[in-house]
Parts: sequence; C-alpha cells; structure tokens
Amino acid sequence: MDPVYAYAWHMVVPVEPPAMRSVVQMSDTAERLSGTFVADPTHSTFQFSVKHMGIGIFRGTFDSVDVTTTLGESIGRLHGSARVESISIKNPIAFREHIVNGADFFDARNHPEITFSSSDVRLGDGASLSMSGNLTIKGVTKPFRAAGSHSAVIQDLVGQTRTAVQLTATIDRRDWGLTWQAQLSNGGDALGNRVDLSAYVELIRQP
Repeated sequence: MDPVYAYAWHMVVPVEPPAMRSVVQMSDTAERLSGTFVADPTHSTFQFSVKHMGIGIFRGTFDSVDVTTTLGESIGRLHGSARVESISIKNPIAFREHIVNGADFFDARNHPEITFSSSDVRLGDGASLSMSGNLTIKGVTKPFRAAGSHSAVIQDLVGQTRTAVQLTATIDRRDWGLTWQAQLSNGGDALGNRVDLSAYVELIRQP
C-alpha cells in the first residue's frame, strides 16, 4: 500500500497506514523500554492523601525522591527512596516537627528514608503496569503492591529517551507504625488510617 501523506507546516511527511503504524509503535515501545531508567525529580510527583477530621482530605508530597528501574520486555526491577524531611508540610513548625520526628509518626531521626524495592515489575497488556515488593517505613518492612500504567517511549528535546509511569496504592498506616490517633467529639477518628499513595514519575534511560 502506498504511504499516506499528511501536510503540516507546508512540509510533506510520510505516515504509515494505521495498521502498519500500530505494529511499528508496539514493537518499538517494547524494545526501547528495555534498559535502566532513573527518575527525573523535577518532573515527578509523589503524593499521599488521608482523611482529616472525618470531613476533608489532606494531601502532601515528598520532594526528594530517587527511583531507579531496570526493565525488560515484560518484567523488571525497581528501587525507590524518599527523604522524610522533604515532606511538603512546612508550618506550623511544631506540627511539622511532630509529623517528621514524632515517634507515632515518621520518627525521621531514627528512620530518615522511606524505601520501596521490587523485583516483580510487570508490563501488561496495552499500557498497564503492576508491581509487588517491599515497602519500608520507620524500619518496618511489609509486602506492598501498586498498579497503574506506563506511557509510550519518546525522545526529548535533547535526545534523551524518556518514558513515564503512573502508580497508585492504598495502605493502612498503622501497619508501618504510624499510630497517632485522637477521637472527635462525635466518636470518629481525627485522622484516617487508610492512606492513598500516588506516584507520577518521568524516567530517563541511562547510557
């Protein structure tokens, strides 16, 4: 079949027919996802959210996070860490101190990092992605699963190979020793025990 031509900015660019184009893109993505990638921290977001006072949702982020992942055609490994002190809670100072260093919260003086390690990162059908491994908070390590999606592989403006992943998971904070709680006058919890985690990570392939 003759190529179909598209016009853009007065340039004639050959474009494969749809059937051929989908095959090329799928094969190319599988091939170029292989290798070692590291997170671009400027264009990555790591967020947690938890119910507050029974009525609202409190959201926070960690700004200092490292992620390295090694991917094959359908399975790979990932290791990540977050500095507790980079949490987005800044004020009031006493509140931040309790969250960062309190024994019933992160206790960062003794456990400065949160880490996650997985040797079971799976690329599923389409753009799906899942992983299972170990999550360590406050020195407590427990099994952990997350799921989401990955993007196509692209070349950025300076020729680096990039992809992106989006992952979500839910944990019970008490399982990792984050046990602070207070009761409201109506008998409800001041702070939810279920914590939703979200990661939006741009990854750059290493030479």
